[in-house]
Amino acid sequence: MPEPLAVSPRFSATFTRRNLLAISGLLLTAFAVMTAVLIHIAHTQNRQAAEQSRFFAEKAVQARQHQLLLQIGDYAYWGDAYQHLHAEVDLEWAFTRQNLGPSLYKDFEYEGILVVAPDNRIAYAVIEGQLQPLDARQWLQGDIDTLVQQARESSEEEVSQPAILHVKGRPALVAAAGFTTGSDPLISPLPGEPSVLLFVDVLTPDKLLTLGKGYALERLRLEQADEEPDSQASLPLGTSGFNLRWDAPQPGRQLLAVLLPLLLLAGLVLALLAWLVLRHALVTARLIEVGYRSLEVSRSALGHSEARFRDVAEATSDWLWETDAQRRLCYLSERFQAVTGFNPADWLGRPLEEMLQGESLSLLEWITDRSQPAGVRRTLRCSYTDRDAMQRICSLAMRRIEDDRGLLGYRGTASDITEEVQAQARIEHLSLHDGLTGLPNRRRMQAFLEGRLQHLSTGGHSLAMLCIDLDRFKLVNDSLGHAAGDQVLGQVSQRLRQCVRDGDLVARQGGDEFTLVLTSTVSHQGIERLCARLIQALEQPFEVDGHEVFIGASIGIAMAPHDAAQADELLRFADIALYQAKTSGRNTWRFYAQEMNQRICERRLLENDLRQALAGAQLRLDFQPRYCLEGLQMVGAEALVRWQHPRHGLLGPDRFIGLAEETGLIGALGAWVLRQACTAAMDWPQPLAVSVNLSPVQFRRGALVALVRDVLIETGLSATRLELEITESVMLDDSEGALQTLNELKALGVRLALDDFGTGYSSLSYLRAYPFDSLKIDRSFIADLDSTENNHAIVHAIVGLGKALSLRVTAEGVETAEQLDLLRSEGCDEVQGFLLSPPLPGEQLYRLLQSGAALTH
Repeated sequence: MPEPLAVSPRFSATFTRRNLLAISGLLLTAFAVMTAVLIHIAHTQNRQAAEQSRFFAEKAVQARQHQLLLQIGDYAYWGDAYQHLHAEVDLEWAFTRQNLGPSLYKDFEYEGILVVAPDNRIAYAVIEGQLQPLDARQWLQGDIDTLVQQARESSEEEVSQPAILHVKGRPALVAAAGFTTGSDPLISPLPGEPSVLLFVDVLTPDKLLTLGKGYALERLRLEQADEEPDSQASLPLGTSGFNLRWDAPQPGRQLLAVLLPLLLLAGLVLALLAWLVLRHALVTARLIEVGYRSLEVSRSALGHSEARFRDVAEATSDWLWETDAQRRLCYLSERFQAVTGFNPADWLGRPLEEMLQGESLSLLEWITDRSQPAGVRRTLRCSYTDRDAMQRICSLAMRRIEDDRGLLGYRGTASDITEEVQAQARIEHLSLHDGLTGLPNRRRMQAFLEGRLQHLSTGGHSLAMLCIDLDRFKLVNDSLGHAAGDQVLGQVSQRLRQCVRDGDLVARQGGDEFTLVLTSTVSHQGIERLCARLIQALEQPFEVDGHEVFIGASIGIAMAPHDAAQADELLRFADIALYQAKTSGRNTWRFYAQEMNQRICERRLLENDLRQALAGAQLRLDFQPRYCLEGLQMVGAEALVRWQHPRHGLLGPDRFIGLAEETGLIGALGAWVLRQACTAAMDWPQPLAVSVNLSPVQFRRGALVALVRDVLIETGLSATRLELEITESVMLDDSEGALQTLNELKALGVRLALDDFGTGYSSLSYLRAYPFDSLKIDRSFIADLDSTENNHAIVHAIVGLGKALSLRVTAEGVETAEQLDLLRSEGCDEVQGFLLSPPLPGEQLYRLLQSGAALTH
C-alpha cells in the first residue's frame, strides 16, 4: 500500500493559523453583533417606556382639560346660571349661596371663576375662593378676548372652548362657555351676545405632582420652552411657552448595566484564547489539534453568548413564544410565567389559540392567513385569563417560519397592554358619565337616544322619554349646603335605577334634572304607573348627615315616534311637558300634547312682541284719578300701563306683566313706566301726586333705589309727589332686605303705600315695622261692601287700624254711590274707582286738571 501523503508542519501551521484567524474574525463579528443587538434592545426598551410615559402625559393633560370643559358646561348651560349671571349679576345667588363661587376652588381647586359681560368687562370674579372687585385681566394674562369671542360663537351649540393662558407666570388651563338657557323652557334668551363663563385651573407644582402620580409620571413639573428639552420626557404645553417634564423610566439602562460587563469579559476571554492558539500553532503541527480544541472552546463560548442573548430576551417586558406548524407551543420564555402566572411547562405542546382569543378576529384565522408574505410582522389584540382568574389584554406579534421544506412554525411576542386599555376605558367612561352620580351624562344619553330612534324607524316599536326635575331641591342646597345636595343627588340616582328595567337608561342632565329613556314598548297606563312609583320613591325621606330631607319630583313625558322621531325634538317636547307638570302644582306628571307647544310658541311670540314694544311706541300710560273723600277733590292719580298690540289690540297689564316678570323684562318695563309717569306729572297744571306700582321682581333687583333717584333727578319731579305702591309679597320673600330697601327709598323723600292690603298673611306686623305712609284696601273687600256684613267689618277694621297708625287709607274699586257713602261714614281718607273716574289717557287727565273741576256727590 502506498504511504499516505505527509503534511509539512509549516503547511499545517499556516493552514491552522488561517483557519484560526477566520474563526477569530467570526467570533469578533458575533460579539459585535450581540453587543449591537443588546444596545438596540436597551434603546428600544427606553424608547418604548418614554413613548408610553409621553402617551400618559398627553392623556393626563387631556383628562384634566376634558374634566374642566364638562364641568363648565354643566354651569354655563344651566338656566339658573343664565338668569343670575347673564341677565344680571346676582352676587347672593352666585357667591353667598355658593352656586358658582368659593366651593369650586375648595372642591375642584379652580383658582379663577370669571364672568365676562357682553361689553367684555369682567362682571364677576372669584379668585382663589375670594370675591375680587379688581380687573381680572391683571391676574389672567393671554388672549382672553379671542377665547371669549370663540365661546360666544359656539354658545348656541353648547360647545365649550379650551385655552392655555398664564396666571402669575404659570400656565393655566382655561375653559370658556357662553351662557345659555339650557333646556329650561321657562327662560327666554335675552337679545345680544351672551355673557361668557371662564374657569381657570392653574397648573401649580402640587397639582402636577398629584396628576403625575395618577399616570405613573415621576416628578411631573414645568420647564421653560427655551430650555434644552429631553424629547423623550418632555411635552410642549400648547403655545404657553412651557413644557411638561418628568423623569422617564430607563429599563434599557439597567439592562446594559447588568449584561454589558459580562459581554466585555467574554470578549476579553475570547481574545486571549485566540492569541494563545495562534502562538502555539507556529510551534508544531500539533497545534492543529489545539486549533480544533480552540474551535470547540469558541463554539462553547458562542453557545454561552447565545444563552446570554436569551437572558436579554427574558429581561424584556414581553414574553416570547414559538410553535410548530400545527400551532402547538414549543417554546415560551421565562417572562411568560412572570406575566401570566402559569408555568411554561403546563402549556408546551398545547395550541396557542387555546390560551389566547382574538378580539377583532379569530386567532386561528389570523395565524393561518397567508395573504401576507412570510417574514412580515403582524399584530393582533388578544385577551386571556391569567392564573389569578383576571382578564388580561395583550398585543400579539407573529411571523411565519419557513424554508425550502415549507412551513416550519410560528414565532412572536406578546406585549401586555391591560393597564393601557383600562386607562383608556377610564378616560372614555369619564367623558360619557356624570362624575357625581356615575349616571350617563347628556352626551351619552344623546348618543343612546339617537341610536334607539334609528332602531325604531325599522322596528315598529315605541319609546318613552321622561324628563324629571326635583322639587324643593334648591332648599336643600340653601339650608344644608352643596355637599348635602350632592349626597341627595347620589341617593336620587340609586332610587331611579331601582325603578326601571334592564335596557332602560337613567341619565343626569345637570343640576337637579334627570332623564329616563324607556326602550321597550309601553302603554300610557304603564308609564303612569312608573311615574307614580318614581314620585313615591322620591317623596320618601333622604338621610343626610343626621338630617331628614324631603323633596319631590315633576315629570314630563314625550313618546317616539308618536310625538317626535328626532332626539332634539323629543327632548324639547319632554321639557315642555315637564313645564306643564310644574305649573300644575308639582309632584305630578304630564304627557306632551301639541297644544302645549302651541302655547309655548304663542308665549314666545308675545315675549318677542313685548321686547319690540319696549323699543317702539306701542306702550302708553293711563292714569286713574284718586280723590279725597272730603270734598271729592282730586289729590293724585295712579299710573296704569297699557299695550297697544298690533294684532291683539289694547292689552291690560294682566296680559303681559306676569310675562315680563318671568322673562326678566320687568326691569326695563318698570323703568319705562316710572320715567313716563314722572315726566307726565311734571306737565300737570296742578302739583298732584303720581302713584306707580312696583313689581315684586323689580323690587328685589338691587338697582331700584338708584333708578328712582336717577328718574327724579332726570325729570325734576319732587320726591314728595311720587308714591310707590308695593305688595305684601315683597316682604314675604326677604323681609330684612325689603326693610333696607324701603328705608333707602324713604330717605329719598318718596311716599310708600302698601297695596292690596288685607289679602296677605302678616300685614299687621309689616305696618308696625316698615315705613309706609298709606295703605290701600283691596278692591275685593269694596265690591260687596254695601251687601256683605263681613266685608263691612273688615273695611271698618282696616280704616281703624290705619287711623291708629297715622296712615292714610285709600279704597280701590269704588263703583256705586252706596259704597262711597259707607266709606265716608267709616272715615276712609281717599277713594278711586269707576264711580268717580275710569283710567284716563294722559291728554284727558291733563284737560281735566286744567279745567280745575272737582267732583261732588
